[in-house]
Amino acid sequence: MDKSWIGKPRNTSEYWLGLDKFLDFAFKNAAVEDTIRCPCPKCGFGKWHTREIVQDHLICKPFPQNYVIWNLHGEKQVVAPSGDRDVMQEMFHPENPIETMLNDAFGYDRHQTADGGISQPFDSNEISNEAHREDTGNFHDFLKDGSETLHEGSKYTKLEFLIKLYHIKVYCGLSDKAMTMILDLLRDAFEDAKLPPSFYEAKKTISKLGLDYIKIPACPNNCMLYWEGDSELEACKHCGTSKWNPNKKKKQAAKVLRYFPLKPRLQRLFMCGKTAEHMRWHASSNNADGLMRHPRDGEAWKTFDQTHSGFASDPRNVRLGLASDGFNPFGTMSTTYSIWPVFLIPYNLPPWMCMKHTSFILSMIIPGKHMPGNNIDVYLQPLVKELCELWNDGVETFDSSLNENFRMHAALMWTISDFPGLGILSGWNTHTSFAWPNL
Repeated sequence: MDKSWIGKPRNTSEYWLGLDKFLDFAFKNAAVEDTIRCPCPKCGFGKWHTREIVQDHLICKPFPQNYVIWNLHGEKQVVAPSGDRDVMQEMFHPENPIETMLNDAFGYDRHQTADGGISQPFDSNEISNEAHREDTGNFHDFLKDGSETLHEGSKYTKLEFLIKLYHIKVYCGLSDKAMTMILDLLRDAFEDAKLPPSFYEAKKTISKLGLDYIKIPACPNNCMLYWEGDSELEACKHCGTSKWNPNKKKKQAAKVLRYFPLKPRLQRLFMCGKTAEHMRWHASSNNADGLMRHPRDGEAWKTFDQTHSGFASDPRNVRLGLASDGFNPFGTMSTTYSIWPVFLIPYNLPPWMCMKHTSFILSMIIPGKHMPGNNIDVYLQPLVKELCELWNDGVETFDSSLNENFRMHAALMWTISDFPGLGILSGWNTHTSFAWPNL
């Protein structure tokens, strides 16, 4: 049967005719009356639907490009040599989103064994495979904690359930105490469910995904950070204020900066093959009509490329924007408090991705109670140091889309803020008769 239609655009007659032939064949050989496994990317061969629903799904979503032997829909597969059978099984294995997330997070090929051969998709019996990356030990520990089924007959594993539960917590702004109470209720209602005893234990499982932050003590008066050569000091070298909170019996820093290292987060963008391709979009996508839809279409971007041709020669080098503003974490309560998060936006990504909140990189959380003001540069020191290293030296990075290593560099192209934020980030006077900068 001709299957060249699979690669055709979905609005062509060839695709529609080919899709009808596939549906005729699949329902003729259907194991379950009137339903088949839907091969669309959303269902991933895991859901059974009627012909009308499957047809709608495959019109709205593309037919899987590598599913050319319809062995899940009745087509008999030609017996291949033993060396090829595993490759064919790998090719047509439905993709599990949680599995894909783990592969991207750990840079671990789910079908690559320690000796370079091809294995079956991972399950709890494969955890004994030796690592081929430094952090694969954490990968196996993660699977041990979460690969077991939540309870008998459940469609969720323990890991999937905890990740979805954590997503609800973050999205709805629930406290850790509220999540622990929800877990207590679920354990009481479903005694057979393998749930952690507290949300703290659930976080310990999820934390193995990596990308932790660093706690850096700071002077309560925003004078300095206790880091690098000053990390052992007990008091501020500028104002003499103690490093420790006087209201605590145990030694606890009076003020703490949460800093999220930038290099591993930029490297993580290239661990996922799809994201790695999107990181080259600004150079590979044409702008035929000349309209400005993305900063790469502007004069600032083009001038930067001409000035720094070495940086621009590799489209994978990352161009960043920085945004920061203060907010009251207590919402509408009367408490006056101001926390300043600092975000980085990777502008290599296409416009429909780069401004989504999922693409933002949280760089640091500057603590309150009062805004840092012009002393914000004290807190930006770790970020500035990393940006200088990324500009001058770069960092060795694996590009999973091209299956090669390269030295990634990064540049901060601009900052984004409101007018008061501009004064804080740049040190410009925005309050008196000289408030308007010469833009």
